[in-house]
Amino acid sequence: MYQYSLSWFINLYLDSIAKSVKSDDVAKRISNISEHFTLSIYNNVCRSLFEKDKLLFSLLLTVGIMQGKGKVDDQVWRFLLTGGIALHNPYPNPAPEWLSDKSWSKIVGASKLPNLKGFFEHVQDNISKWKELYDSGTPHEDQLPDQWNELVGMDRMVVIRCFRPDKLVPAVQDFIVDNMGQAYIEPPPFDLAGSYKDSNCCSPLIFILSPGSDPTAGLLKFADDLQMGGSRTQTISLGQGQGPIAAQMIDKAIKEGTWVVLQNCHLATSWMPTLERICEETITPENTHTSFRLWLTSYPSDKFPISILQNGLKMTNEPPKGIRANLLRSYLSHPISDPAFFDSSKKQVIWQKLLFGLTFFHALVQERRNFGPLGWNIPYEFNESDQRISIRQIQMFLDEYDEVPLEALTYLTGECNYGGRVTDDKDRRLLLSLLSIFYSQESLLILRFSLFQTYVNYIRSLPICADPCVFGLHSNADITKDNQETNQLLDGVLLTLPRQAGGGAKSPQEVVDELAENILCKLPADFDVQMVNDKYPVTYEESMNTVLRQEVIRFNRLIGVVHVSMINIRKALKGQIVMSTELENVFNSMLVGKVPAMWAAKSYPSLKPMGSYVTDLLARLQFLQDWIDNGPPTVFWLSGFYFTQSFLTGVSQNFARKYTIPIDYIGFEFETHMDQRPEDGAYVRGLFMEGARWDMENMVIGESLPKILFDSLPIIKLKPGEMAKFKHENIYVCPVYKTSARRGTLSTTGHSTNYVLSIELPSDKPQKHWINRGVACLCQLDD
Repeated sequence: MYQYSLSWFINLYLDSIAKSVKSDDVAKRISNISEHFTLSIYNNVCRSLFEKDKLLFSLLLTVGIMQGKGKVDDQVWRFLLTGGIALHNPYPNPAPEWLSDKSWSKIVGASKLPNLKGFFEHVQDNISKWKELYDSGTPHEDQLPDQWNELVGMDRMVVIRCFRPDKLVPAVQDFIVDNMGQAYIEPPPFDLAGSYKDSNCCSPLIFILSPGSDPTAGLLKFADDLQMGGSRTQTISLGQGQGPIAAQMIDKAIKEGTWVVLQNCHLATSWMPTLERICEETITPENTHTSFRLWLTSYPSDKFPISILQNGLKMTNEPPKGIRANLLRSYLSHPISDPAFFDSSKKQVIWQKLLFGLTFFHALVQERRNFGPLGWNIPYEFNESDQRISIRQIQMFLDEYDEVPLEALTYLTGECNYGGRVTDDKDRRLLLSLLSIFYSQESLLILRFSLFQTYVNYIRSLPICADPCVFGLHSNADITKDNQETNQLLDGVLLTLPRQAGGGAKSPQEVVDELAENILCKLPADFDVQMVNDKYPVTYEESMNTVLRQEVIRFNRLIGVVHVSMINIRKALKGQIVMSTELENVFNSMLVGKVPAMWAAKSYPSLKPMGSYVTDLLARLQFLQDWIDNGPPTVFWLSGFYFTQSFLTGVSQNFARKYTIPIDYIGFEFETHMDQRPEDGAYVRGLFMEGARWDMENMVIGESLPKILFDSLPIIKLKPGEMAKFKHENIYVCPVYKTSARRGTLSTTGHSTNYVLSIELPSDKPQKHWINRGVACLCQLDD
């Protein structure tokens, strides 16, 4: 939907020449036009961008202008975006207890940049000084140790990216203010009157919709203010068979000079070409009344006509962010704001408490989306209608029953209205857990207000930014959220960059060629499948042999793809073969340190950047090689398997066949102490816990330590047994996922592509506490 035309751009340019401050001094005049035009571009483009992309645009604008003046070193800019693409770091980490290996390898990589020579040596020698920066609440504003405090601009941002990537977004904002001014990080507020003023009768005004926002009510009120209300504004919601009616409306309005509002254009994709034709042929200056306006609303859609997007005037209007704004919006909109409705219940006290509880719950489930997979595995689009129907049900049930039917209300709200959208069973468990906080006897005893205004005043007194604990999350969740924002910003910039630009001394071709050679040196030969088959034959008693044979075949396929693609990319760079589209994708991915799509198609799930991915792949191949050479390990590396579920099935199958129990009756119990090789089951290692940590002293789940987002679990014994005999006492059923994305799709084998199994971990807190925390175990991290 972000399409702009050259004619639109030229119009803005001419507008700036007309409206900017005049001067007889040519240099001053040019400077005035330039300033006016830059701000005008920023404001006009921002009006049509979603919130998440406004800072991205601002950064691109700033860097683009600086590049024009020769103030940007491309090598530093590339490094800032990708974090470098080194495969191997020869220097040991000087402070592994707080500095992650990922950060350390970035510090070593950054030392190759022109203004950062000697950077990693200084970090090695002055660990305590850098620890202060790492621990700081505002590292982007603090002084950097010693001579590094003289760094400015992008070099300074590189240092922040190495130590505290979660604070890169505020550092980017400071960078923009320093180079462009405060105006460029404060996007103009939504202004319907301003957009109308900039429009004319031949350019449509387009609202780009986002979930939870509906501009129609505001538009109709605006029409009334301009004496265009009532019959002078015709609205129609597009859908099946509505196209011809809309066309007639436009024909009539062009002559009479009235307004037409076409809602939900994304639902009428087949009629869009007709609308495009009407805009080009019918709505022309000579036969259109100057008061006529065409308003369109649409969700982002690739079927929306590009010519309309380029010549129209686009606006976005998103729902408010934050718990406070969300609550306020619920209370100030229909039906709650209607006094007749608010005071309508026979059980006024309970009604008001449940009403407040529901609106808070509604705000909570929407705002949790900002925390990524910690909040929800899949970000659902809960909206006003879910809330409205739940409110009506509370009202109805309270009036019909003597007792408060909490169970029925929980079922309707949690399983039907909101739960109807939820497709992941872990998310459903979370939704009901959150709802149980508000739909409970305890919550009916607290909160004592009576007047509508009291509620509104109370909501207004809440802080603008809520602490993560309000959502049931640990305070570390803020770091997760900030890291996610940083990644989103950097990935967004990478998508917009021209591909050919390289980094400093070496050309992009040299960089990729060197990387390909490096990978080929390290990649071992294929596994000898025949030898593995002879050494580990398929037997009834030992299913692990089958698991090993399948793993070897799968990894051979992956090694093959990596091998061939690296050889071919080197040949293509030398001009010995043609650079195909597939190879070009590999080239572009390697240049920004991402895993090529060609590998990913044959790979196990992984979100790692290219350097870490290759290191991880080599470790997995080594794990299998040791198994082939020395027999099955005492402790299996759970994360090292290509298809983790086959290993778990193997463990269950061995037990089922040994004791002749149907495999469907078998589950796992989990123990965290280790003795000799287990009689039944298996020891596994390699899991990381997110949202909590493993308390080694008390052997239960404990709260995360500040700033430590992931904690390694000890070696766990998977102990197969009959599920019917398990106790399930004082535990948290913790899901295990392959990657931190948590969401997966159901594959043809009936297994999820990401979810592995749930393990029962001992806990001294109720299960609900950890569910709300979003605690899960991951087989691998993203770095």
